[in-house]
Amino acid sequence: MAELHQATTSPDPNLSVVDKLRMLLDITKTISRSLDLDEVLTLVMDTLDSLINYDAAGIYLIEHDGAGDNPYIFKSKALSGYEIPFALVEPQLKLGEGFIGYCAQTGKSIISGDVTKDPRYFSAREATRSEMVAPIVSNDQVIGVFDLESDKLDAYTQDDLQILQMLASQVAIIIEKVELHEQVVEKKRLQAQLEIARQVQLELLPDHDPKIKGFDVSAYVFPTEQVSGDYYDWVKVFDDQVGIIVADAVGKGIPAALLTAFLRASLRLAVQIGYAPHIALSKVSNLLWDSVESHQFITAIYGILDSTNRTFVFSNAGHNPPLLVKPNGDYRFVEYGDLPLGMFREMRYHQHFIKFDEEQVLVLYTDGITEAARDDGEEYGRERFARRVIEGIDLPSKELVDFIRKGVADFTEHKFLDDDGTLFIIKAD
Repeated sequence: MAELHQATTSPDPNLSVVDKLRMLLDITKTISRSLDLDEVLTLVMDTLDSLINYDAAGIYLIEHDGAGDNPYIFKSKALSGYEIPFALVEPQLKLGEGFIGYCAQTGKSIISGDVTKDPRYFSAREATRSEMVAPIVSNDQVIGVFDLESDKLDAYTQDDLQILQMLASQVAIIIEKVELHEQVVEKKRLQAQLEIARQVQLELLPDHDPKIKGFDVSAYVFPTEQVSGDYYDWVKVFDDQVGIIVADAVGKGIPAALLTAFLRASLRLAVQIGYAPHIALSKVSNLLWDSVESHQFITAIYGILDSTNRTFVFSNAGHNPPLLVKPNGDYRFVEYGDLPLGMFREMRYHQHFIKFDEEQVLVLYTDGITEAARDDGEEYGRERFARRVIEGIDLPSKELVDFIRKGVADFTEHKFLDDDGTLFIIKAD
């Protein structure tokens, strides 16, 4: 509730405009020390009557509620001299109505020597006879109105208006300062939350690469933000089988990270139950459909790498097709797949089969790699990506991951990717 203040002093009638300007400077110095907006406006109201005589005064800021035909609301931030009922009720004015509404709409100041003869006047006090209103302007936009009322006719002069306008401009500057400070505080708070989320997500990623006989396996996520929407994981099923997942949640930041955390928990449960990849993805998709917003979904590849049979049995939920490269440089993108997880209820997923020959390489990846673009808009693309893998095919998988990343960075001339990027490389001995 806005606080009420009664004018306790009156300006010295012998004060010149220069004297008032000096007092205004002192007032400005005082109020500029505070970063509490309510405190600032209260200080302004407490010292205003030493500059200009008034019987009632108010500082009103415009707020946007974003609803209805009149999305602008006048909020009284400091009041003096009004009856209690008026102080408890915000001015029910639209832009253009009353002196306050007119000033807010046009950005023009008003001096009315006799309010009873002005059709724009909205009666808030029966005793009011003259009124002076000045806009509070920030970045060329009216953000509020300064209103003074007097019980006397012709109480205000142009000199008074200039003083009020200067005070209103100082109030606008301090409002900007307070808002910037609040934005800095909020940014620091969000950064702290993102850092916590990043640490949690790092804990979800495997802390080492899987060891499986006959294969050299390595993976890595290259995030663009502190929290990534990309995700990979592996789970030992049996001594000769490892479950592998690479996923990309729609969007970035904390919402995407929450989706991948949900996916991790769900898939690990599916592995414990013993679901085949296509059944596991179907179960997870239904859980997502029931649990998240309709515009949220995940693309993913989930499969079982079997070292005894030298196979990778997998299902693809709308994800980028895996890249399979032979030691002689021949390659193909395995173009099998279904719709992303969580897009529709009761989704069915198909199971696909890759048989590894000696020294074949399978690369699972996210679109942050292939869609990384230069400043002119040209994307890295699948073919350039495949050629880069072929160039480094003799490298150990861990070194090949970095070799591919460096190729993307050299192409885009950017230190970081435009979107999260993940690589999961499986090299058969």
